[in-house]
Amino acid sequence: MPAQGKHRRPRNNRLVRTLAVASAGGAALALPLAGAATASAAPVTTQLVTAAQVTAAPAAAVTAAKPTTYSVAAGDTLFRIAADHAVTGGWKKLFQDNRPVIGDDPSHIRPGMKLTLGAKAAERPAPARADRSQARPAVAPVQTKTYTDDLDGWIRESLDVLARHGIPGTYEGIHRNIMRESSGNPLAINNWDSNAAAGTPSKGLLQVIDPTFTAYHVPGTPLDPYHPVANITAACNYAADRYGSIDNVNGPY
Repeated sequence: MPAQGKHRRPRNNRLVRTLAVASAGGAALALPLAGAATASAAPVTTQLVTAAQVTAAPAAAVTAAKPTTYSVAAGDTLFRIAADHAVTGGWKKLFQDNRPVIGDDPSHIRPGMKLTLGAKAAERPAPARADRSQARPAVAPVQTKTYTDDLDGWIRESLDVLARHGIPGTYEGIHRNIMRESSGNPLAINNWDSNAAAGTPSKGLLQVIDPTFTAYHVPGTPLDPYHPVANITAACNYAADRYGSIDNVNGPY
């Protein structure tokens, strides 16, 4: 602050003072003022110019909403996580969004693994490559076959998996047995029969017990007896081994 009320000898030279002031809204600049000395020391007048007058204030930072993070617990499966948290797109969308974390096999999730729900997990940046678009002809994108997330879609996807592994079965045979066993509910469980009494209740669309599911699990499907496609394909694999085909099953099996 400039001295006030002090007895000083007047000076004949012009006085130039510069003052830096801090303001609540940001830095403020004190512009130098020149004035002739008078017989008594006059208080120095300062003119404050806020930073907003000198340069435009930066835009407010926009904070992106953080995605929901879920920590995998023992016994969890992608299908159950997606169902419990109402993930749009189901377990397939959950798998695709977290593929950098899970890897290529959707059944390989481990306790403690962090999954994002409703937002895509961060991927590692791809290395820079030379642009050769002009040197190569345009290639039409490969169309990926999609299935509806309902009983019809589950059966049709299962039939494609079965065909790749040489396991017999038809749409009619699978659908008929599903309607008898679970009425189309993939989360159905039998807690009252002899299997349940033995500690291995029948689960899923085709009511498979855990030992049978594990023994006849078809590679490429999740290790989850409640997963529709995994349940259907394991049951058809078991039926093919014991009865020749799921089409030959017309009752409890």
